[in-house]
Amino acid sequence: AASAERRRGSAGGEAGASRGRMNRNQYDTDVSTWSPQGKLHQVEYAIESVKQGSCSLGIRSKDFVVLAALKRSTGELSSYQKKLFKIDDHIGIGIAGLTADARSLATWMRTECLNHKFQFDSPIVSGRLVSDLADKHQSKTQASWKRPYGVGLLVAGYDRNGPHLYQTCPSGNLYEYKAMAIGARAQSAKTYLEKHISTY
Repeated sequence: AASAERRRGSAGGEAGASRGRMNRNQYDTDVSTWSPQGKLHQVEYAIESVKQGSCSLGIRSKDFVVLAALKRSTGELSSYQKKLFKIDDHIGIGIAGLTADARSLATWMRTECLNHKFQFDSPIVSGRLVSDLADKHQSKTQASWKRPYGVGLLVAGYDRNGPHLYQTCPSGNLYEYKAMAIGARAQSAKTYLEKHISTY
């Protein structure tokens, strides 16, 4: 009788664990379904893919913005993946996360720069482009048939107000920094930058 009770208890525990797994899977099938804890799991997965990507960092001084990235090869016979992209003569990006998504966004940003130059005969202001980019990120979190971009960007820009360094997230958040690092081991890079920012 005691062994039958134990079997029933272990079966109940397994069912409870599987219910917990099923419960989570019910809420991560699309991006517009909130979990009972108030989370969008697909957005969290996209943010996690940024954290898993190789590190990119940027730093801004009074006159310049510098971007740097750690390139790692996926295999012995494969080439390094590109981590820095030129968007226009005054804008560049560094990425962490899914390279395919970054290339798609880089193409969109180049098109926006060309359209602005054609229409207004002047280069686009970096803040306006990055604000539109953040809106594009955020729009991917509003419809169930879309998915968030699994990439974070550091955007370096220069305009009449001087140099700028922005960060965008898969959730659509936008920040401006003096120095920032994203990707794997970004915390140690941020600690170093915080200690030495006054020397730049």
